[in-house]
Amino acid sequence: MKKPVAILSMFVLLTGLFAGCSSSDQANQTGTQPPKQSTSESAPSQLAATQVLHMNAAEPETLDSGMSNDVISGAFIRSLYDSLVRLDKDGKPVNSVASDIQISEDKKVYTFKLRDSKWSNGDPVTANDFAFAWMRVLDPKTASGSAYKYYAIKNARSFFEGKVQAQDVGIKVVDDKTLEVTLENPTPYFLTLATFYYPVNQKVVESNPDWAKKPETIVTNGPFKLAKWEHKNKIELAKNENYWENDVVKLDKIEFSMIEDTNTELELFNSGELDWAGGPISGLPADAIGPLRDEGKLKTMERATSYYLLFQTEKPPFTNAKIRKAFAYAINRKDIAENIGQAGQTPLMGFVPLSASLKPDGYFKDNDAETAKQLLAEGMKELGMTKLPEITYLFNTSDLNKKIAEALQAQWKQVLGVDVKLTNKELKVMFDDQEHGKYMISRTGWTGDYNDSVNFLELMMEKYSSKNSTFWGNEKYVELVKKAYAEPDEAKRNQYLIDAESILMDEMPVTGVYSSVNSWVQNDKVKGITVDPLGYIDFKWGFKEQ
Repeated sequence: MKKPVAILSMFVLLTGLFAGCSSSDQANQTGTQPPKQSTSESAPSQLAATQVLHMNAAEPETLDSGMSNDVISGAFIRSLYDSLVRLDKDGKPVNSVASDIQISEDKKVYTFKLRDSKWSNGDPVTANDFAFAWMRVLDPKTASGSAYKYYAIKNARSFFEGKVQAQDVGIKVVDDKTLEVTLENPTPYFLTLATFYYPVNQKVVESNPDWAKKPETIVTNGPFKLAKWEHKNKIELAKNENYWENDVVKLDKIEFSMIEDTNTELELFNSGELDWAGGPISGLPADAIGPLRDEGKLKTMERATSYYLLFQTEKPPFTNAKIRKAFAYAINRKDIAENIGQAGQTPLMGFVPLSASLKPDGYFKDNDAETAKQLLAEGMKELGMTKLPEITYLFNTSDLNKKIAEALQAQWKQVLGVDVKLTNKELKVMFDDQEHGKYMISRTGWTGDYNDSVNFLELMMEKYSSKNSTFWGNEKYVELVKKAYAEPDEAKRNQYLIDAESILMDEMPVTGVYSSVNSWVQNDKVKGITVDPLGYIDFKWGFKEQ
């Protein structure tokens, strides 16, 4: 997604190399495999009489499951929709709308058998609802930024690029309850990817282009349905009585406020007006992290997320790789992680977060001041510059981002002697500026759809795209990532990915700052809400104890 980490006031990691089911054992089991909770959570002593959860979140960009491209929207969509498989609390895919999954011997054909389930309007959910939804995302006319998620499917990328016809894509409706999916190559993390492959109701979508904008018109198939949406004020979700597993859904309602100030959010939590404050879909005040940690109230979980910087490579002086590297090497990541993050963030001397990195020690030294000075001098000489133009740093408004921006500004001044002007804008405006190249240095982030290096490295394959706002491209880099897609030998595949990231770090259109964590506080009576190792939140199994 430019599912960037909006570590604004707000804002998958499976064990081993791949997320997802690498053997057919789990996938072939019939029926859903609900997440194993602790005894206290799976068997509450007594449910509270009122099952209403009070949360805070930013305004989602969309509730159309095919158009979602950010973490905030993704959290709402996970509550409103259900896919063939769903991630449990450990980040493992388990059967959901699919009652059974068969995988061919060559690991390239997946056959999904659908259980009886309904849309919120009572229509039956069919295999065609999935096929229609997926092809809609892949249709270039739809202009969805989520098409890349489907590229593991045979000819999906080629169809999106206009090279083949729809019938050539490896998505086949066998009958109303059977969907067959053929992959380009064996993909061990495919089932984790498939948790993001939501259905839509074709009749509803085709009858109203604005179907996903109002409670009266949106039709979904998840554990909750949209009850109210007052823009920039609040969103309410209500239990979906038509959900196939509604007996396990204990929450009657989730009320989301839209408070931008993290200090206010924490105050409302402390006063009992909110049941949760902080990640994954909101944030905590940077100054509160340390005290909350010391008091034992802070909950943290590593997530497959990079907080990183972009350089606009078509705007001087960042047309020069040495100057980009100078600014990257001058950063003291350890200082930022320990003194600003304070929740267990890890310095990142690469691009891929540590959860998925094949070279966790990175590709350069942190806070390498002398090399940074040398590279800046060499780069300016190559550009024929005796003085740098005004350098600007763009970030989206939040307490944490502001503190990081100020730290970067001070470090660049101290090491390079460069005055950097800071500019903060609303998240959507920042993304728009990035996409149109209206910046010099800017911040962003990426949360993985699955825990593998390729999910991060593939962001930089297209020179001009919503996922790569640096305008950098390298044919050798693209070739290496494509080889990794198709390579069955794990050692060879890993080497292709390491070589690709080496190119990226040598040319430095992006530079990592740290691997992120989710940090939050929650009401002790709130149980069962899962924050999986990828960093996604799921309210399906949540409840409140008395």
